[in-house]
This record gives sequence, structure tokens and C-alpha cells, in this order.
Amino acid sequence: MNLITSRDNPLVKTLRRLAQESNAYRKLGQFWLEGDHLCRAALQRGARPVRVVLAQSLADSAQADEWLGLDAPVTVMPDELFAGLSGLESPARMGFVMAHEAARVIEPDTPTVILDRLQDAGNVGAILRCASAFGFRQVLALQGTAALWSHKVLRAGMGAHFGLQLAEGLQETDLDALNLPLVTTSSHQGPFLHELLREARLPARCAWVMGHEGQGVRDSLMARSSLQVRIAQPGGEESLNVATAAAICLHASATAGL
Repeated sequence: MNLITSRDNPLVKTLRRLAQESNAYRKLGQFWLEGDHLCRAALQRGARPVRVVLAQSLADSAQADEWLGLDAPVTVMPDELFAGLSGLESPARMGFVMAHEAARVIEPDTPTVILDRLQDAGNVGAILRCASAFGFRQVLALQGTAALWSHKVLRAGMGAHFGLQLAEGLQETDLDALNLPLVTTSSHQGPFLHELLREARLPARCAWVMGHEGQGVRDSLMARSSLQVRIAQPGGEESLNVATAAAICLHASATAGL
């Protein structure tokens, strides 16, 4: 273990950037996981930290044994210094520095979710959780979508990142690599989702496109789609939150073949 006490230490400055700047991971090649839940989720899915960071109070307790046994250097800092770099309102007392891997090649036949310019980090993270839960193992983020590995998306994803194939900053033409039908949601055209399920016409293997919170799916992607789907809203709301719509659609596809 090495102890750091100065807020001007280069490692502390790097950690602060990773914890507080959405795009820092792209420049630094690393990202920051804070809190035992996220760190355990990463370990359970085979990811390993390049550094473990502990607040002094945790390092001095028996709970530290879980983290000291990992094959990674351990840095300890005073609790107030750890709290100063945290991006959380209630700072955790530990975190991992993780290596950020370059985007992977698109897998043409893997059930996929496409994110079209989604702006809200909470929505993006929630959709990643839905994708993981319902067996959509690939998520492709088109340019203009919130940074997938930012601290806010990581927290909202609750560990889903580590079970998914993720690629971001893509152009629409990159989707030509997919060998799956594109399915989009629309508020005003196409059959209703429940009708497709009842008639067994909803593809279980497909690529669902989830669009911008205000503008929806861009017209060019709507034109590419094999199927446009509406979600029935008998209560009369004009539209659904995109993460809510994603949960409904992905669950429907996951159960279509059951």
C-alpha cells in the first residue's frame, strides 16, 4: 500500500478528473468505479482493476481484506481527501481505477440496442441495465449519445457495462455491419407492441433503436427500420420516457419466443 495525503498529488488529480469529468476516460484511457457495489459487479464479470483506492477509515478496518487481496496496487488516502475527489453526494470509501478498452468490432448477429443521440446519462445507464437483463448483449451508441463510460452512466448502469459489448461514437453507416432487422418505436405509426406479441410477429432477435429524448429516432433510421412499433398508452400520456419504453420493448422481445 502507498499512502497519499496531498490533494496536489498527480494521482489524486487524475482520480478527480475521472470521477468528475464525463469524457476524461477517453483522454486518459481509464475510468473510475466508486463504491463496493459497482466494484463487486465488475469483479463478478471478470473485470479487474489496475488500482484499488481506499479511504483511510476503510483501510484500517477488517473490511479492507476483501480489497487488499486483489492483484493490483493499493492507494490509501485520508477520508476527507477521498471525499474531495468523489462525484457522489455521499462518497463511498473505496473505488477502482479500470483500464478503458477501445471500442470492439460490431458483432453482426448479436441482439442489439442502438442509442440514437440520447442525452441523459440516467436514461443511458438504465437502458444498459435493461439490455443486460433481457439478453441484448450489444449496445451501439451513435455519435451524440452521452458518454457510455462516464461516471454518471456507470452509476446508473449498476454493473451492466461488464456484461455487454459496447461501442460508441458510431456513424449511422456503421450499422451496415448488423445482420439483424432494425425495430424502432413511434408514437403515431406502426402496429401496437401487444398486437405483435399476440400474433407472434415480434422478432426475438433484432436491433432495437432508442432515440433522442425530445426528437425521437432520426428519420433516416426510421427509413432503415424493418418494423416501426407503437406502445399502447391507455392512460393518455403523449409519450413515455425512453428508458421506460426500452424496458417494455426489450422485455417483449425477450419473451416473444417463450
